Amino acid sequence: MRKYKGQDALAVALAILLAVSLAGCCKSKNDEGHSLSLLGGVIPGGGASPLPVNLGTTASFRVLAGTTVTNIGLTSVDGDIGVSPGSAVTGFPPGTLSGTIFTPPSVADTAQTDLTTAIGDAAGRPANATVSGNLGGLTLAPGVYKSTSSLAISSGDLTLTGLGDSNAVFIFQIASSLTVTSGRRVILTGGAKASNVFWQVGSSATLGTSSFFAGTIMAQASITLQTGASLEGRALASSGAVTLDTSLVFP
Repeated sequence: MRKYKGQDALAVALAILLAVSLAGCCKSKNDEGHSLSLLGGVIPGGGASPLPVNLGTTASFRVLAGTTVTNIGLTSVDGDIGVSPGSAVTGFPPGTLSGTIFTPPSVADTAQTDLTTAIGDAAGRPANATVSGNLGGLTLAPGVYKSTSSLAISSGDLTLTGLGDSNAVFIFQIASSLTVTSGRRVILTGGAKASNVFWQVGSSATLGTSSFFAGTIMAQASITLQTGASLEGRALASSGAVTLDTSLVFP
């Protein structure tokens, strides 16, 4: 097991905190509570960190869609926008971007192929833990987290801690949808970086009004950023659309 130099005490403290939290905060599916089950006695982030997902040419895009990219309002995208096999990109202007809009035939075609590969890579990683329901209010350490249904971040913010490792990787395998409710945040601490957080979503992802999200979203269907939502990372949709509304997408 890999150890984080100078972080043993912090790791132990986090393990205890997680154990106490899991014992006291888990609720039934009916009340949208937390659920996190340890696999093989491994506490998530207890020393193991997976390798990052290889995005290939997809890494050059901030926004990539299968059908359309639609914007409303003064959205700002710091990077490139791509669509393939569709070709419609609307709302720029009034939206702005620092990069280029790519439609077929272009590098967006290759990026979609690489996205399919990246989704398969993320989905096939061995999981450290299973999660379900609402992740809001939890603090999670590096690892691979598997959900067999939908996930939400609601009734609290989600904190991801790198335990002092700037190369720490987080992978979330979500069989169905991902929903972040209005105003909720993904908070990065302990050296964690948005570039090393990957959300593999089996259907669609929705970031609520004025929410703040971190990481690369790789959705099989569509991605929606509601009014004022911010994304530190990437919105990559395989077969569906990406919809933006006075949003901020940045590295």
